[in-house]
Amino acid sequence: MKQRLLILLFLFIQVCIHSQNIDIRMLRSINSSETLPSDNFFRFVSNSDAFVVAGVPVGMAVTGLINKDKELFRNACVTAVASALNAGITNALKYPINRDRPFVTYPEITKKSKAGSPSFPSGHASSAFATATSVSLSYPKWYIIVPSYLYAGTVAYSRMDLGVHYPSDVLAGAVIGSGCAYLTWKVNQKLLIKKKHKACGCP
Repeated sequence: MKQRLLILLFLFIQVCIHSQNIDIRMLRSINSSETLPSDNFFRFVSNSDAFVVAGVPVGMAVTGLINKDKELFRNACVTAVASALNAGITNALKYPINRDRPFVTYPEITKKSKAGSPSFPSGHASSAFATATSVSLSYPKWYIIVPSYLYAGTVAYSRMDLGVHYPSDVLAGAVIGSGCAYLTWKVNQKLLIKKKHKACGCP
């Protein structure tokens, strides 16, 4: 099963990297050389990502400790682990793939935000989707899911609007982030089942 997932991930990455023509056409339709009022909004959303990704699990953990809510605290830990796993995988892929940022390859793409590391995959998109997916799996309510993915989607879009990522960068980031969150959530579910079996003395 793990080998199949790795093979699928490898094939997905290859498709993303080699879809350059589609990528740049889509990016040209999103990124504007003009300074637009919306650029400030997307820059704010993009810059808020690190604070939200760190603040969500910390806020959950603190609330859980104050209210003595073990489930909330555990979910905070699961979200934090998902983010850490995502960060590790994202960075492990960035440097070996070493894809140039779109504004480096295509001068007509206007850079509107800071960008230092290689382009693929998008760290902002992966971290935003890791958090959104983790929280949504822990609390599958529409009023949690909709805002979470709306925020993550806006972060992903902002990276293209600001000219610092290709569409395939953010798509890969969203898949990796969501995948890490799902994997972490699944492991947590199995651990909870084992814990319940042990508590009741079941085989």
